[in-house]
Amino acid sequence: MNTAYDAIVIGAGQAGPSLAVRFAQAGMKVALIEREHLGGTCVNDGCIPTKTLVASARAAHMARCAADYGVVLGGTVGVDMAAVKARKDRIVAQSVEGLANWLGATPGLDLINGHARFVASHTLQVGAQLLEAPKIFINVGGRAALPPWPGLDQVPVLTNTSMMDVDTLPEHLLIIGGSYIGLEFAQMYRRFGARVTVLEYGDRLIAREDADVSAEILAILQREGINFLFGVRDAQVTRDADTLRVRCTAGASADEAQGPHEAHELHDLHASHLLAATGRRPNTDDLGLEHAGIATDARGYITVDDELHTSVAGVWALGDVNGRGAFTHTSYNDHEIVAANLLDGEHRRVSDRLPCYALFIDPPLGRVGMSEAQVRESGRDALIGVMPMSRVGRARERGETQGFMKVLVDAQSEHILGAALLGIEGDEAVHTLLDAMAGGLSYRTIQRAMHIHPTVSELIPTLLGQLRPLKSAP
Repeated sequence: MNTAYDAIVIGAGQAGPSLAVRFAQAGMKVALIEREHLGGTCVNDGCIPTKTLVASARAAHMARCAADYGVVLGGTVGVDMAAVKARKDRIVAQSVEGLANWLGATPGLDLINGHARFVASHTLQVGAQLLEAPKIFINVGGRAALPPWPGLDQVPVLTNTSMMDVDTLPEHLLIIGGSYIGLEFAQMYRRFGARVTVLEYGDRLIAREDADVSAEILAILQREGINFLFGVRDAQVTRDADTLRVRCTAGASADEAQGPHEAHELHDLHASHLLAATGRRPNTDDLGLEHAGIATDARGYITVDDELHTSVAGVWALGDVNGRGAFTHTSYNDHEIVAANLLDGEHRRVSDRLPCYALFIDPPLGRVGMSEAQVRESGRDALIGVMPMSRVGRARERGETQGFMKVLVDAQSEHILGAALLGIEGDEAVHTLLDAMAGGLSYRTIQRAMHIHPTVSELIPTLLGQLRPLKSAP
């Protein structure tokens, strides 16, 4: 006999637990199924642990820079990687424990451990149990995708998940992929003391960003001693004793990486550790979706509409698995959209939200809305303002003046179209612009507001005061 519920949530990542609790608080009988660990990627091997490691790496970096601030330290600065990992593990454990206590104290909510598979459109099998509900919510997340390099499956390859188990310092860390995850690990481990080389298929870093942003990020990381190869092709991986060997051709070196290059030089790289950071894939290949008739796209992501309905009535998909966002905040917002529509009588949609994210290198990049390239492609009449972080008093006081701020505005409506804040506290200051965009405010509202001195945000009105027409070509 099947166990009946009012709602079943598959996956305890960022959307699942909050949604399950909302339904339980509304008086429903709810099952939350998790096969591995509570909190999903963010809590266990994503945001929380990596930013904890970033904090340790920054502490080491600032200790090495102490003399610049008139601070004298005795001896060389060392890093105890076992202690770094232990601190990270404690913080992760606190988060998991807090989540477990919250769920366990919620009446009407059953937490079920196991792997769920569809056997029918509204029936799931978990071990020997069969569960059914008129409403099912899929929040199973994603995992690292490995590049199809010959030999890669024959050697130990780290991902963002297995990297969380490393408690020693790599002598030479090779990172495949010069995008967001790869760059955070690159700077982090360079600051811990490892030699780091980044291998990138494209001819510049984080290709979705504007070229000037990519170039400045490259310069920031090069100053810290990180090596880069661009235009990587024909890579082959082997293992010689305890050494990993990557042979490849590369079409651009770090010093000539901001444009296409036809020359491909042969490189023979030796490393102690190899980290793959080339993207993500959804965890949909073992869910039995075919038994439920739930449609996926060519990459395996569950297709959803603007309210996150799947192709099957009464089934929704939230978080990374639906391909509509790849961040903790987009996953959590998915839960808010579904809960508001089903429980609060609202009509919220995915298309209502503004694209926003951050790259958590140091200094960080805060991004919201359209890039400069996207604004140009739109052909609209626009304004642009750019200002170096060296103009920001807070940055000068802290001795951290790398980067710049850039904002784009619609010349007719005066609405902010997008911004890139690459610099100290850019991941926080960008919310000033994000909130104005969400409220549909004219940029003049921010420009005329009195801001607190000395902060990073106080220079945003100055930035907006320097707006000029965006020409049709760079």
